Amino acid sequence: MSDLLYSDTEEALRDSVRQLLADRCPPESVARAYDPEPQDFSGVWRTLAADLGVAGLLVPESLGGAGAGAREAAVVMEEIGRAVAPVPFLSSAVLATVALLRAGDTETVSALAQGELTAALVVPLSTAPGDPTTAVSGGADGLSGSVTSVAGAAEADVLVVPVAGPDGLELHTVPRAAAGVRVSPLVALDMTRPLADVSFSAAASSRVGPADGPVAEALRTGAALLASEQLGVAQWCFDTTLAYVKQRKQFGRAIGSYQAVKHRLADLWFEVGAATAAARYAADTCARDDEDAAVATALAQAYCSGIAVHAAEECVQLHGGIGMTWEYPAHLYLKRAKSDELIFGTAYRHRARLAELVDLPPS
Repeated sequence: MSDLLYSDTEEALRDSVRQLLADRCPPESVARAYDPEPQDFSGVWRTLAADLGVAGLLVPESLGGAGAGAREAAVVMEEIGRAVAPVPFLSSAVLATVALLRAGDTETVSALAQGELTAALVVPLSTAPGDPTTAVSGGADGLSGSVTSVAGAAEADVLVVPVAGPDGLELHTVPRAAAGVRVSPLVALDMTRPLADVSFSAAASSRVGPADGPVAEALRTGAALLASEQLGVAQWCFDTTLAYVKQRKQFGRAIGSYQAVKHRLADLWFEVGAATAAARYAADTCARDDEDAAVATALAQAYCSGIAVHAAEECVQLHGGIGMTWEYPAHLYLKRAKSDELIFGTAYRHRARLAELVDLPPS
């Protein structure tokens, strides 16, 4: 059994990422992602990717990466969740990087690891591990077709595209600014993780290799690590709400002294603790490529998504009137939690997948 406690290296990484996001992504800045002209957070991502080296956590040192693994990447995801940071770590440093790494595109992976490029895997963000992959058509004239709800496409330099080729699914790369490529940003519930529709019309591309295995591995890794982001959201909501009910007074008493509030927070504390175990185990099995990784990922996604939403809802409700205001950041966490609930498949989809993996017969 592997040790699920955080190592000194992981805690040092957490401290660096948390300090940077606290300085560069305070709640009042993150809320500007919803402005008619959203604030540009590309500088924050460049600092994270290049200066702190988080873009290369999943990339071997021989390719210019950190040579770390999913456990370290999960720590970064936790901190991104705690800050609802609008940075493309999941879309570029996880999904696109893992797909290209497994497909053998070492040149692009090296540039991604060093923060020189940002990429996006062109699949709907709702695609669950094991689901059929949406693909565009490839021919002599180039790529044609469209894919909806792609994360990180608008800020990506390179699009990593699954293509239906004559011999099966292939992985291609296309510069976002190439002729025949159109990226149309969408209005989403959570604007801190921008989505876009991507269409191709006779767009020239570079073939990387077969796509089935690389895309499946990218989705499995993304789903395993998303649980850590959901944990980060839930942990912030619990910590903030607990601090608030200790100092907010009604009728001369702190509202946290009332039994009903105590019960709600006790239940939430237990749920966040269980989510910590589930998310850590999913990240650890992913890092070790353990045979239990698929089960751990399905379990973490089936559980952690609902806990993040519950924690965010309790945060809004127990803050009372201030929790409903735009100026207070609770709404940012509720939107991220609700959005994350649909990423890589719903909790129902993961429960069904978990039942298949453990040979649980349908009722």
